[in-house]
Amino acid sequence: MTFNNNANIESDDVQKRRGGGRTAMIGGGGVLGLIVVALVSQFLGVDVSGVVGGLTGDSNTSTTSTDLSADLDKCKTGADANSDDECRMQGAAKSLNVYWSGQLSDYAKPGFVLVDGETSTPCGTASNAVGPFYCPSDQTIYIDTSFWQVLRRDFDATAGPLAQMYVLAHEWGHHVQNETGAFAAHQSRETGAASDSVRLELQADCYAGAWVAAASTTTDENGVALLQQPTTDQITDALNAASAVGDDHIQQQSGVTTNSESWTHGSSAQRQKWFNAGYAGGPQRCDTFSVSAGQL
Repeated sequence: MTFNNNANIESDDVQKRRGGGRTAMIGGGGVLGLIVVALVSQFLGVDVSGVVGGLTGDSNTSTTSTDLSADLDKCKTGADANSDDECRMQGAAKSLNVYWSGQLSDYAKPGFVLVDGETSTPCGTASNAVGPFYCPSDQTIYIDTSFWQVLRRDFDATAGPLAQMYVLAHEWGHHVQNETGAFAAHQSRETGAASDSVRLELQADCYAGAWVAAASTTTDENGVALLQQPTTDQITDALNAASAVGDDHIQQQSGVTTNSESWTHGSSAQRQKWFNAGYAGGPQRCDTFSVSAGQL
């Protein structure tokens, strides 16, 4: 999606941080191997480090964290969001907060940290190797925007502007699940194409689609629409990202036999289906827990 150039995206709700974490170097498999391990082991919750050679003993540890939030002072207008990945994240976060504030009567904003290199979190180290994630412990979303470059270069994804915002909206969906009690109600660690893990992830995809459909109606403090309606090509870009992080696609990319019993996020087709469900029908269409396995 494209931001309106004159929209105000200034916000105090986004931080930027570096340090305080630990980076493990992955041996074997190169950058693709790193992405496979990152996406499957962290982004998708399945440990496949053995597939690409495992983790070496090399690591770097940082005990202090540096606040780089002043770097975001550059992010003032929609024009800035259209030209800069970090500003795009800040603008999208502002729109997401406006949208979900209108959907949930007791909505509380999540924390949002843009990571520079790495930083520690209650859920482990955040970095571009780990990928974007939501940490329920501190109700905070962590994203290193260099992750888009890695996805684009090494993981068969276009990773354009709406794809980036879809990933953020998906993580925001996890915060909504935390707010509404879905996390607490579905704590099973089981895997499989119809598992609670997959249903949670598909619901977050659906919530992302619901926001995309309504994003052009969100406004800044002056009543200026933050975003324009998405084009067909932009929706295709978001669906490409949903496909790229499907469990079956990641297994194929890593050279592993496709096995739905190990899935934690759902197939590429499922992820695209539920994004489209939210886009067409809003968050009320996102009850992935009441449908049968065949309807997922």
